[in-house]
Amino acid sequence: MAPSPTAVPIELTDDERQTLEAWTRRRTSAAALSQRARIVLACATGEGNTAVGRRLGVHRNTVLLWRRRFLEFRLDGLLDEPRPGQPRKITDAKVEEVITKTLETTPKNAPHWSTRSMAAEVGLNQTAVARIWRAFGLQPHRQETWKLSKDPLFVDKVRDVVGLYLNPPERAVVLCVDEKSQIQALDRTAPILPMRPGVPERATHDYKRHGTSSLYAALDLSTGKVIGALHSRHRAIEFKKFLQTIDREVPQHLAVHLVLDNSSTHKTPAIKKWLLAHPRFELHFTPTSSSWMNLVERWFGELTNKKRRRGAHRSVRTLNADIRAWIKDWNDDPKPYVWTKTADQILESITRYCTTTTDSGH
Repeated sequence: MAPSPTAVPIELTDDERQTLEAWTRRRTSAAALSQRARIVLACATGEGNTAVGRRLGVHRNTVLLWRRRFLEFRLDGLLDEPRPGQPRKITDAKVEEVITKTLETTPKNAPHWSTRSMAAEVGLNQTAVARIWRAFGLQPHRQETWKLSKDPLFVDKVRDVVGLYLNPPERAVVLCVDEKSQIQALDRTAPILPMRPGVPERATHDYKRHGTSSLYAALDLSTGKVIGALHSRHRAIEFKKFLQTIDREVPQHLAVHLVLDNSSTHKTPAIKKWLLAHPRFELHFTPTSSSWMNLVERWFGELTNKKRRRGAHRSVRTLNADIRAWIKDWNDDPKPYVWTKTADQILESITRYCTTTTDSGH
């Protein structure tokens, strides 16, 4: 076996040693550069390649490579060489132009830019525009809706409802109440074709209407159970009947706190008179345009996704029977929704959003 070559000694200047030590300590340094710096520092102590490799956990050939690179090019030899490939063609100015036009302008014949229209506008190809948009998180084709409540008592109502969610009173039940009106009994004009391997379930796009129903629901905050009632109309009369249903369902020794919206059917003289005769009921109104604060809306979403969206009903009677069956199944294994954000967190989030929107010039 041929003898191992003698390792060429490395002598470092003070500046080189400081730079190498800084490269091993800085978190922003690449892992590869940090390792190369440790190899050179170890070689500068007079150790051979094999000993340095054993101590740092690398192959002796790796130590030999970076020892030679450092002796030939000093610190510059430890840096990565430019990789092969075409030089960059899109300048920073061109990237800025794409971003500025995307954010501040719209095309003449469309409500938003597409990759093709922007590419034609700035003189790039479609792929380059898509890459720039992806890098900066721009999606001109998307639009989301938003609405801020103009309720003058918004802060007070948020604190009232959230306080009820996070710290419900003792010897009381908290019910989130709302109505889902105009639920349509829809039937497809042709039978739904079942799913087959490689073919999804298929339904005709057109349908027949067979009437509507209105669902009143009260979601128990602590248990997740739902008190439901179906009516053909949506008036204060039906709401009063639902209050009577709740009164029968909830044990008489418990106070009843209802979280509900500001619908006019909840505030008629007949409703107020009924509430005066039933003092254990207390109403907590969510702010206007803030249905997201009523947890029963989340339950309505479950009902829509799991029962109504792909259902077919030839009559209101079958629709109501389906809904009642779904409520029964839900109550057999209820899942309460847990509110986590405090009123202060909600108000701070809204404040930040308003500040950001105002600062952006909108």
